[in-house]
Amino acid sequence: MSEEMITHSAEETVRWGREFSKRLKAPVLVLLTGDLGTGKTTLTKGIVSGLGAANENDVTSPTFTLVHVYGRLAKVYHADLYRIESFHDFETLGMEDMFTTPSVAILEWSERFPLQSPWPQIRVRLEHLGGDARRITVL
Repeated sequence: MSEEMITHSAEETVRWGREFSKRLKAPVLVLLTGDLGTGKTTLTKGIVSGLGAANENDVTSPTFTLVHVYGRLAKVYHADLYRIESFHDFETLGMEDMFTTPSVAILEWSERFPLQSPWPQIRVRLEHLGGDARRITVL
């Protein structure tokens, strides 16, 4: 059964992410999909801050670094797979560390994630509705 939410600002998207984070228990993969500009990183700001791993202002897009790690004890991984073209590209990310300890992993452009994982997965689709409105669907 899917759940749908419409937010009308970046602040509402962050706030929804904070609420959503209360449902997450490591280990879990949060698989984000959506076109450019639909709010994947904005949602991640709320999730990471809601988990207490970092201040929302410290959460940035990992577009060029590809993977950010937040938190000291309980790690939150935030990866952007947009530039991943092949399994070899994926291997160079060093994400195997992520699976050594139960953590929360948030993957933007998750449709490019080439591995099966034993961890539970939550799929979240974001859609731009015009202006600052976004539809967030948890599948």
